[in-house]
Amino acid sequence: MADTRIDVLLHPDAVLDVRTATDLAQRALDARGVAGDVVVTDDVSVAVGDAVVLASPGGAVDLGGDGRCVVRVDLGLTEADRSPNLFAHIRRRGLDGLRYAVDRVYHHRLHPAEVVRYGEHWEQRVDVRRCGRAGAPAAALVHGGYWREAYELDSLDAIAIDLLSHGFDTWNIEYRRPAVHGWATTTADVEAAMGVIDADTVVALGHSAGGQLALRWAADHSPAVVVSLAGVLDLDVARTRLLGNGAADVIDEADGAASPRARLPLGVPTVVACATEDDPNLNDIGRDYVDAARTAGDEVDHVEGPGGHFAVVDPDAEVWADVVRAVQDRLR
Repeated sequence: MADTRIDVLLHPDAVLDVRTATDLAQRALDARGVAGDVVVTDDVSVAVGDAVVLASPGGAVDLGGDGRCVVRVDLGLTEADRSPNLFAHIRRRGLDGLRYAVDRVYHHRLHPAEVVRYGEHWEQRVDVRRCGRAGAPAAALVHGGYWREAYELDSLDAIAIDLLSHGFDTWNIEYRRPAVHGWATTTADVEAAMGVIDADTVVALGHSAGGQLALRWAADHSPAVVVSLAGVLDLDVARTRLLGNGAADVIDEADGAASPRARLPLGVPTVVACATEDDPNLNDIGRDYVDAARTAGDEVDHVEGPGGHFAVVDPDAEVWADVVRAVQDRLR
């Protein structure tokens, strides 16, 4: 990616301590090995090429639309900016949003995706990347974020690209979240997104809350393999222990099909991955799920490795490599 340049523009009204944001942005550039300047400015025209723009609160980002990739960042609560000159809008992730924004540009330049729509709403889309092999299996990716608006499909860009090298076409799914659109809309979106995948063999992978959505879908559709990546697989425990500060409260309790733990046996070969430094409640849920699923008759591979919550979706992590091997073994 030596020819990629990403300038990071920090509006002076959007930062408290300039050093904190500058250092974080520079580390993000260095981690991807790309050139670029980190500048505190209210003049976005200083960007040479692709850009990450930490906008002024409520301000517009008048940049892009000329072939460059521009990602807007807002640190807190704000409405989504879907201006046609923007490639993406990272919001509600605090200063860490700068790292995600740099990665969003980087992954787009590394391997651009074809956008497939499965509905009219902006969020009803799938980023599709193809490995170039006829008859390749499809890896359907469902992102997490505790069913909230902050996290989007970009959190799975890295493994979507990594899976190409392992012979998969990848379908990275975006969907509408229940806090704004209702639980029935979320489940219907996952159903519809899975329905546009054009492959005979499908592996469904879900991270965190996406693990719950992927296994919920798999229980009804029997893909070749389903994978929980630090998934929230027992909604009763998630509610009781207030995981994600009560995140599971957005799920309709009348939906008896929602909790994978309550659906056992799924009748689908399953890989359950946990990272040993993740939230111990998630690991507790994951390990209990493995035992219960095996007792119920499901074929389950249990993968564990070092790292935190995002190690299971990090191509450089040991646990991710073990997940890929487990899936490949199941497909043989």
